[in-house]
Amino acid sequence: MTDIRIDGATRLYGIVGHPIGQVKSPEVFSDLFAAGEINAVMLPLHVLPDRFDAAMAALMGLANLDGLLVTVPYKPQAARFADRLGPTASRIAAVNALRREHDGTWSGDMFDGVGFVRAFERKGCELRGRRVALFGAGGAGSAIGCELAAAGVASLAIIDPRTERAAALADTLRRAFTGCRVGAADAVPHNADMIVNASTVGMRDGDGLPGEVGELASDALVGDVIVSEEPTALIRHAIRHGCRYVIGREMIAGQAEAIMSFFAVARR
Repeated sequence: MTDIRIDGATRLYGIVGHPIGQVKSPEVFSDLFAAGEINAVMLPLHVLPDRFDAAMAALMGLANLDGLLVTVPYKPQAARFADRLGPTASRIAAVNALRREHDGTWSGDMFDGVGFVRAFERKGCELRGRRVALFGAGGAGSAIGCELAAAGVASLAIIDPRTERAAALADTLRRAFTGCRVGAADAVPHNADMIVNASTVGMRDGDGLPGEVGELASDALVGDVIVSEEPTALIRHAIRHGCRYVIGREMIAGQAEAIMSFFAVARR
């Protein structure tokens, strides 16, 4: 870990979520700031649902707060606090990063999908042509679905207990990526060769699989956005079947460079 010092000139960044104890971003980004000789730190900020709007307004009113990351369950709600949205955030109406501009306004964009795709690419996995079953149509699931479609997967079956949310995301992605077959689904299609968990299943001790996954061929790919000390049930399932996989920590690492570049624009 890089040596981090805090003084009166230190710029603040935070990550907002509920719960917050599982996040690794404060350590990751504080180390990146220190390595780049940037006098800044990132702090975990536990915001309860009934205080979200008030807390966001107060945080963004701090003159020495330059940026925020947003995690579950607030990525869609946080988009309302941006004065302008980047391309992915505009498409899916959710953000996981906000930065203060020089004029005091705020820009937001979504990087979960970028991090997820980069993590697989760094492992030498080919995504083009994959038939994907995606659990979760919230902020993370929307971003990942968007980037997977952009990466050339053949199909996306979106599974979410809120069926109207799955249908809405499917409609958005179908219009944006005409070369990808996208639809809401009740279960994993029999021919799926990539399983992605972008739901909150796995965050709690004792959580099982996000849904019925079944047997997996060894050449299937598996990804789980959950950041945990121990492998989630889905990752254990992937290991048992000899599949290549990406975990939540690797997704964070995959998007860290893109988020640092996003934050840097306002510091120039």
